[in-house]
Amino acid sequence: MSAEHPIVAIIGASGAGSNAAIQALERIFYRERIKAAYIDGSAFHLYDRKTMREKVRQAQENGRVLSHFSPEGNCLDKLESLFAHYAATGTGEYRHYLHTSEQAECYQQEPGTFTPWAQMDPDTDLLLYRGLHGAAVIDDINIAQYPDLSIGMAPNANLEWMRKIQRDSSIRGYSREEVRESILERLHDYVHYITPQFSRTHINFQMIPVVDTADPFGGEEVPTVQECYLVMRFAKQFIPDFKPLLADIPGAFMSRRNTLVAPGSKMGMAIEMILMPIIHDLIANSRAIRGITDVSADRGAGLSGLVGQD
Repeated sequence: MSAEHPIVAIIGASGAGSNAAIQALERIFYRERIKAAYIDGSAFHLYDRKTMREKVRQAQENGRVLSHFSPEGNCLDKLESLFAHYAATGTGEYRHYLHTSEQAECYQQEPGTFTPWAQMDPDTDLLLYRGLHGAAVIDDINIAQYPDLSIGMAPNANLEWMRKIQRDSSIRGYSREEVRESILERLHDYVHYITPQFSRTHINFQMIPVVDTADPFGGEEVPTVQECYLVMRFAKQFIPDFKPLLADIPGAFMSRRNTLVAPGSKMGMAIEMILMPIIHDLIANSRAIRGITDVSADRGAGLSGLVGQD
């Protein structure tokens, strides 16, 4: 953690719904005139797409599991170094993983490749990470110690898989069978390396469907937010004043002393109301330490380094 250069990490796999948190944070950043350095966890994959496919094939032949969920498929030491460096200096090196043809076209590269490493904008208020390992603790790697706020996006597993199948088949060009096999291949690593992070996060947002998702691979229509409830769990140091949240979020109720539940359709509202005071305090404290009393209107706000995400 760094009071001077705060880090916010959003942790979740494909289909977890992190876009809602990103959109809520963007609105907060513009309102508070905050300039954030955005880092996509995919940039810390160890291999490009073509090489990864070959490495996965070799691992399967040798009876091993390799996926982007596991430490063997990522440069977690580089991610930890970036967090440590940003916490100390407010800057660091980043790159992009180009998921789609549209993203790759901007850099005149192939989809599934990395852009060169570059120095991030030194004039930012915080680092915003979105990816798989923002609260990871694996062997001598301890990334969880750095974020001042870690947010878990952890929907019901069947819902997460249904969203991933829909996205990867409609946007990334994979067949439904290929996505299904990918989910099954990664299940071991998901259980061992992703889910443990949600016990370390400060706030978890979990979408729970109230319609039948018993067979996520059966081609059923993906539940809408109107067909879900949002379950929000808070670590002790981040428990909010529940009274105004219960009053202002229609249909909200508490299921435990540290857990708030709201209709899924109120997800954006709930996330923004919860995160707004936390982000405000992080930035106010950071700017006080750095001696910043006024922010120029033409400095800019929002996310710096965001390549179109899907």
